Amino acid sequence: MQKYFIYLAYDGTNYHGWQIQPNGISVQECLMKALSTFLRHEIEVIGAGRTDAGVHASLMVAHFEFEELLDTDSVTDKLNRLLPPDISVYRVCRVRPDAHARFDATARTYKYYVTTAKNPFNRQYRCRVYNQLDYERMNEAARTLLEYTDFTSFSKLHTDVKTNICHITHAEWTQEDDSTWVFTIRADRFLRNMVRAIVGTLLEVGRGKLTIEGFRKVIEQQDRGKAGTSAPGNALFLVNVEYPENIFESSK
Repeated sequence: MQKYFIYLAYDGTNYHGWQIQPNGISVQECLMKALSTFLRHEIEVIGAGRTDAGVHASLMVAHFEFEELLDTDSVTDKLNRLLPPDISVYRVCRVRPDAHARFDATARTYKYYVTTAKNPFNRQYRCRVYNQLDYERMNEAARTLLEYTDFTSFSKLHTDVKTNICHITHAEWTQEDDSTWVFTIRADRFLRNMVRAIVGTLLEVGRGKLTIEGFRKVIEQQDRGKAGTSAPGNALFLVNVEYPENIFESSK
């Protein structure tokens, strides 16, 4: 069996997240249907991770196996013809038989966008805030994330993961334009709902409702009930998934 990675993007507005759900359409389901239709064979697709309902990806990676050697350019073209307009495949490439889109990923990066402006064209991709936030203090709080590894306080409850340990290597707010700021966070792995919970808690810092020391205590208490409300999913984007070079084979 030959294994392939698919690099894709999607607008998550109309989906119940990446993962196949019994109660709604998912990105994974759409991709599996398109691949199965094209290859005339039931194909299972495994993603680099899950994104929640309404969350977007400007870069997601998934893998599948097929018994024949495929023309990867042709697969990319055919998938884009079969997939709906809000899912797009960038490229398909061959990887080693033991490569895994989820377990071999060394880092993932997310971006979260907030804005003070009302813009009808951005309403699906920005979280609107109605007061000026103290981004300097929010960045001071964000830097403390790099000092910790247990993020139970920012994890969805009752998940099936074995550990809440993550290693965050970057967490920073930067200004994109007069009314928009973006929070970029990179780690080896993320827990369910983690980025949205972190952003929601940082917004409390920015509003002056939580001190830097208070933010530290939220992390240290390892209790989801102590953190802020999760920020809306529509402003969150998965933007990168990184892999070691040695898992890739020649693309031709």
